[in-house]
Amino acid sequence: IICRNPKDFPQLKNDTFLRAARGEETQHVPVWCMRQAGRYLPEFRESRAGKDFFETCRSPEACCELTLQPLRRFSFDAAIIFSDILVVPQAMGMDVQMVPGKGPTFPDPLKDPEDLQRLRVKVDVNTELGYVFRAITLTRHKLEGKVPLIGFTGAPWTLMSYMIEGGGSNTHSKAKRWLYQHPEASHMLLRMLTDVIVEYLLGQVAAGAQALQVFESHAGILGPAEFKEFSLLYLRDIARRVKDKLKEDGQDVPMIVFAKDAHYGVEDLSQSHYEVVGLDWTIDPRSARERTGGKVSLQGNMDPCALYAPKERISDIVHKMLEGFGTRGYIANLGHGLYPDMDPEHVGAFVQAVHKHSKQMIEQK
Repeated sequence: IICRNPKDFPQLKNDTFLRAARGEETQHVPVWCMRQAGRYLPEFRESRAGKDFFETCRSPEACCELTLQPLRRFSFDAAIIFSDILVVPQAMGMDVQMVPGKGPTFPDPLKDPEDLQRLRVKVDVNTELGYVFRAITLTRHKLEGKVPLIGFTGAPWTLMSYMIEGGGSNTHSKAKRWLYQHPEASHMLLRMLTDVIVEYLLGQVAAGAQALQVFESHAGILGPAEFKEFSLLYLRDIARRVKDKLKEDGQDVPMIVFAKDAHYGVEDLSQSHYEVVGLDWTIDPRSARERTGGKVSLQGNMDPCALYAPKERISDIVHKMLEGFGTRGYIANLGHGLYPDMDPEHVGAFVQAVHKHSKQMIEQK
């Protein structure tokens, strides 16, 4: 790959997403979708056919192509780099495989605190995760300034739960058992993950990421007290450390926290050094605005299943959502990722409805 210098990136033409993240005025509400580079697109399935998932993640050219696919079809206001949250446990020395029909699988998960000795304590992110950085730099150039590029990571608790459960889980009881039986070891693991994540996010910015999202996908499996101790603490630490380091370099990159199903944590999350709080579909837009008191921009939160509705109905749902959130300091998105069986045309209808209705609402002000 020709890894050009990240300093000579093409000029950004559409900064609506970045402005909304910072709470500034925009001409329309920006919109993107979690998992917008994904299996709902026939061209994605074609590109990925017969290839190992993590092998694809390790190919900067493949990641770049998959990141750009949805932007050729839809007028999204942001791109998110194609990768996976489980590249972090891999960088720490764990084996992760993507098993067809089953999803991510750790053949040898962490069973008890002694297993922490198997993990790399000092991870050189440039060596272990350089392929993500190269994908980001390549994609920034290939985007030609069309829209900003978002980098991301899984949050410590979510990654810990995968590393102990060995894959997806309904109860997360193995991982939660650690929190109750081995709180010290749990904090030790969460700290190890936090250190890697901070370096990883800073590497993504250096490579060209213009915004960062932290996915705490398993937040809702914790109660409010456990969330504060084992999730929020580290989410805050990540944002603070990343921001402090970027400030030293005179950089300012908006950060989004998405803690799925942590409706009890919305106030805390709005005071955690993130510019944007992402919301799932179980939260009422108006109450989220009240509870965050204008301290942050909000992102979300249409139920992904609303995309199964007829297009006119999607338009109505979007309109109502925009009325609830208001048009300032708001990024439209789904309350979780797109599902593989969704019709791309309905995704297009969602994007168009956000742009159309929000433009009208802003003009009428």
